Amino acid sequence: MVLWEKYPSHFMTPKLKIRWYGLAFAIGFMLGYKIMERMFKSEKIPQEWLDKLFIYVFVATIVGARLGHVFFYDWDYYSAHPSEILKTWHGGLASHGGTIGIIIAIYFYSKRVTKKSMLWTLDRLAVPVALVAMMIRLGNLMNSEIYGVATDMPWGMIFARNGETVAKHPTQLYEALSYLVTFVVLSYFYWKTNKKDKEGFLLGIFFIGVFLSRFLIEFIKEDQEAFEATMTLNMGQLLSIPFVLAGIYLIYRATKK
Repeated sequence: MVLWEKYPSHFMTPKLKIRWYGLAFAIGFMLGYKIMERMFKSEKIPQEWLDKLFIYVFVATIVGARLGHVFFYDWDYYSAHPSEILKTWHGGLASHGGTIGIIIAIYFYSKRVTKKSMLWTLDRLAVPVALVAMMIRLGNLMNSEIYGVATDMPWGMIFARNGETVAKHPTQLYEALSYLVTFVVLSYFYWKTNKKDKEGFLLGIFFIGVFLSRFLIEFIKEDQEAFEATMTLNMGQLLSIPFVLAGIYLIYRATKK
C-alpha cells in the first residue's frame, strides 16, 4: 500500500489548506470536551469546572508536549537556537511531555478550582484523553511520520512522500488502535462499574494501556532521532517505563483500598 504517492500531507487548493495533524488534534479535543461534558453532567458537576479544565489541559498539552520534545529529543539543537522553541508549527511534540504537562496543570486546577484530589480529576480526564491520543496518531499517519521499520506484512505501507520505496509498519495505526481499545476499556469502567470512585484506578488503566503499548510498538518503530541508534531501549521506551510502573501501582493502590 502506497501512502501517499499521489496526494500530499495536506490537501491544498488555492483557497484551502488543511494540516492533518492540527486537524486531528482539534477534532480530538472537541470530542474530548463533549465526552467530559457528558461525564460531568452525569455526576452533576458544575459546567464552570469543565470550561476551566479545558483551558488548563489545552495549554498544558501544547506547552508540555513542546518542551518534552525540546528536552527529551533535541536539546543540543534548541539549546543553541532557543528562539526555535516557540515555533511549534515547525513540528516537534512529545506525548510524554504532554502527559507531564497535564499532570502539573491538574495539580493547580485541583487546588484552585475543584478543591478535590488530583486523582479525582485525572481519573475522569483519562477517558477522553485516550481518544484524543488516538486522533493524534491518525494525524501522524496522514502526515507520513513516526512510522515503523520495513515489513513484508500485507498491511505494510510505502510512505512515498518521504522517499520510502519499501513497505513499512504503519505503527501510527498500531498505536491508534491500542489507544482506542484503552478508551473503550476506560469508558466501560467509568459508566458500567464503580471504579471511578476508586481513586487512581482509571488513571492506572490509562497509563498501562497507552504507555505499555507505546513501549512495545517502539521495538518496530524507526528511531526518531539519530542518538537513539546506539540505545538498547530508545527514548520513547525509557520515558514510558515510569508511567507503566505508576499505572501498576495506582491500580494496586485503588484495589487494596
